[in-house]
Amino acid sequence: MLDVRRLRLLRELARRGTIAAVAEALAFSPSAVSQQLGVLEREAGLPLLERTGRRVRLTPAGQNLVLHAEAVLERLERADADLAEARGGLAGALRIGAFPTATRAIVPAALVDLARRHPGLEPMVSETDPAEVAHALRAGDLDVALVHAYDFVPAAREPGLTTEPLYGEAMYLAVPGADAPREAAAAAETEADSGGVPEQGAVLRAHAAAPWITATPGTLCHAMTVRACQAAGFTPRVRHRVDEFATVLALVAAGQGVAVVPQLGVAEPADPAVRLTRLAMQRRTNLAFRSGAGTHPAVAAFGAALRAAVPPDLAGSRAAG
Repeated sequence: MLDVRRLRLLRELARRGTIAAVAEALAFSPSAVSQQLGVLEREAGLPLLERTGRRVRLTPAGQNLVLHAEAVLERLERADADLAEARGGLAGALRIGAFPTATRAIVPAALVDLARRHPGLEPMVSETDPAEVAHALRAGDLDVALVHAYDFVPAAREPGLTTEPLYGEAMYLAVPGADAPREAAAAAETEADSGGVPEQGAVLRAHAAAPWITATPGTLCHAMTVRACQAAGFTPRVRHRVDEFATVLALVAAGQGVAVVPQLGVAEPADPAVRLTRLAMQRRTNLAFRSGAGTHPAVAAFGAALRAAVPPDLAGSRAAG
């Protein structure tokens, strides 16, 4: 009979591409991963892997077995959820991944509600870039996580994971206060008929020659700014690369460039040295967990607490699942 732990290794290899990456993610040695996959091939009775240099490619039989592994692992998550429900009373650790703005603006209130309703549950929050969430969930390092996607950077479908919508945020162009008259004039000339939101391309193009502040390359936030500008007809000239939005806005206030920031990244009250213009695009936040784990009492309780903690000005704009 096939061993489910080895099936998990095969599934991770299909996602990560190298034995070294699987070993690092799951805290094994590369030799141990190779050995266990070799045992799985003997159990299967036919080759599952083809080695091409440092990378390993799955054979058609291996790819088919991964599909079965996904179904098996999802069924085990459901079984674990049923057992947790039967035990009654929530207790133990719940490992939560969240990105910084949600960690600051949404998660604390959710944790207060969770502690009141389920005092035996021990939530453990780790700031995690949404790009890393899928691997962390599949590896078992997280139980549940908040992830986001932008209009220009849609979330890729991740096998083995399920997402549920939480909320959506407006996006703003932030420019130094000294640039406000020029920016305001451009916005007024191109204002859209619906909702008073300026035509996005024109607003961005008005600052095509300015230095830009983006998140670090490889993040969704960085890709969002670059793609939005490219859709407006130019590639931004990036001066600063900063991930924390409070720092981004401080740089904007200092006249160091312009930036695109989400609603939750804007401090209240707004800095008068920064001019904000609403854009037509959104950032959407979802709750992610391993497929089959949605009915686990701890995951469901955290999801309910999060939804109750969403501010009213966000709750009316639900994320797309």
